[in-house]
Amino acid sequence: MTAPATVDTGSTAPDGQVAGGDRTGADSGAEPGGTGGDPGRTGGVPGADPGRTGGVPASLSAPSLSPSRAADFLSCPLKYRFRVVDRITEAPSPEAVRGTVVHAVLERLFDLPAGERTLDRATAMVGPEWARLLAEDPRAAQLQAASDVPLGAATEPEATEPGATEPGVPEPGATEPGTAGAVPGAGPDGPAEVVGDARAGADTELPGWLAVSGRLLATYFGLEDPGRVEPAERELRVQTELDGGLVLRGFVDRLDVAPDGAMRIVDYKTGRAPGEGWEARALFQMRFYALVLWRLRGRMPRLLQLMYLGSGEVVRYAPDEHDLLATERKLRAVWSAIESSMRRRDFRPNPSRLCDWCDHKVRCPAWGGTAPDYPEPVPASEPVLPSVQGSGR
Repeated sequence: MTAPATVDTGSTAPDGQVAGGDRTGADSGAEPGGTGGDPGRTGGVPGADPGRTGGVPASLSAPSLSPSRAADFLSCPLKYRFRVVDRITEAPSPEAVRGTVVHAVLERLFDLPAGERTLDRATAMVGPEWARLLAEDPRAAQLQAASDVPLGAATEPEATEPGATEPGVPEPGATEPGTAGAVPGAGPDGPAEVVGDARAGADTELPGWLAVSGRLLATYFGLEDPGRVEPAERELRVQTELDGGLVLRGFVDRLDVAPDGAMRIVDYKTGRAPGEGWEARALFQMRFYALVLWRLRGRMPRLLQLMYLGSGEVVRYAPDEHDLLATERKLRAVWSAIESSMRRRDFRPNPSRLCDWCDHKVRCPAWGGTAPDYPEPVPASEPVLPSVQGSGR
């Protein structure tokens, strides 16, 4: 039996630099087409879907899933409907915007020469990245006076409880966790000293909940020395089409490639690491990315690595073929359930403690609200959705 994912608080920096490349520019707008598009990772207010606020998406005939939209449906089919079908705009939250800014800083930090990737340089980037976000999406300005948000606060807790049955999706079979491991040469370097909060430039004042981003960045420097890492890709947009037409797409925070070609997928989380047995949602996201890269490059990533800056922990997971094939079957089952809900116009709520973090609680029937009518006008005939029940490799 394979070992579970491992959690540690040591450095992730390899002794030798991994092979790198120039920064790959990620799209900053919504993903075109499909029903699984996410807003761009480095621009825009998180949680605010661009485009229409009503009407049936024109792209239902081109099935696609991102990790976040698949997770939406798994945690609550009605939330998926509100976000994807109704396109109801959600209010930005300080936690999510802070996460966007920290991600942008960690992406652009690697534009600097290795010797200049210091904590002081990183914290100095927070103000300009906040200004950039305000310029790209003025809705972020409404958070300027928001109350302080505790460090490590997550935008919402883990969606999948241990042993919980995911609504509307047939279970494709249990997945054994992969063997924990590390990219060759990984080892602890000791924690970095926690320094002061980030400060804005002369023209931009940081709200209090954002100024503490410096502490999250200090935690990152305690886990890894960025001067000893040369990512192959950052904010990498990945996309592949499975047999049957289902498109999987998403954004990978960072991809490291060792000299022997071994791949490590790295994802930054500004919240705290989930408790034991609660890693399912985050690991599902990472398996999703691993599956897409496997299909794209013909080689399985060696290591999936989650860096939790809110608690200073690292979760490492080594996938295997059985694991990723089970993930593919699960995604096919998710899309089959979405197809069924689309045809029946029936997306059921799944009440849980996650509801306290949901903008749509006010309109959810499970909490005494009234869901809007299914969007009209609709096409003269129901959209014909391609079958994606083909077998995986």
